[in-house]
Amino acid sequence: MTLSPAPVLQVQGLRFSYPQCALFSDFSACISPGVTLIRGGDGCGKTTLLRLLAGELPAATGQLQINGIRLADAALAYQQQVFWADPRSEAFEQISALAYFESVRPRYTGFDDVLLDHLIDGLSLAPFLEKPLFMLSTGSKRKVWLAAALASGAAVTLLDEPFAALDKSSIRFLLELLEDASTHPTRAWVIAAYEAPGHVPLALDIELPDRD
Repeated sequence: MTLSPAPVLQVQGLRFSYPQCALFSDFSACISPGVTLIRGGDGCGKTTLLRLLAGELPAATGQLQINGIRLADAALAYQQQVFWADPRSEAFEQISALAYFESVRPRYTGFDDVLLDHLIDGLSLAPFLEKPLFMLSTGSKRKVWLAAALASGAAVTLLDEPFAALDKSSIRFLLELLEDASTHPTRAWVIAAYEAPGHVPLALDIELPDRD
């Protein structure tokens, strides 16, 4: 008999509302190793859910736990187990991609520099590494976030619309990486997107309802 892998991320009874909209009233999920998809249309709460899972946005109620570390008990230790970077953020506009990678590296004990070099090559980032991020196109900036996320070694990696603004070559490269990630025994990748990422095997497919 094959035993199911233990969940990496456990979510119990999550409740969150914006003043104008109640998004989650009792959201629970067990995120296993591999690739999990959070899908849905505009305004259904995909990005908000990622921010909640990252511990960046506080929920009204509920519990989040990564490998036995509860957000409510040890916020810093929890957040060191999860990678999240908002692709729309302007917080790092004045620094280079290299400086951004340097800022990320100390936070994750499993950061993989060999993999980072592979990602820089596969995403064609080399010509842009020393330029301030504000000088990069939307697609190139997203590649910087992706390279940092995939090299981080985090137990849980959260990716918001990872294929948006990417060129075809980078999309193919990312799909290959996610196919490999789908068989990882201990790490979980959670992707928010409108549709499934190609033929990548999914550990879990979560569809959020449309909001009126």
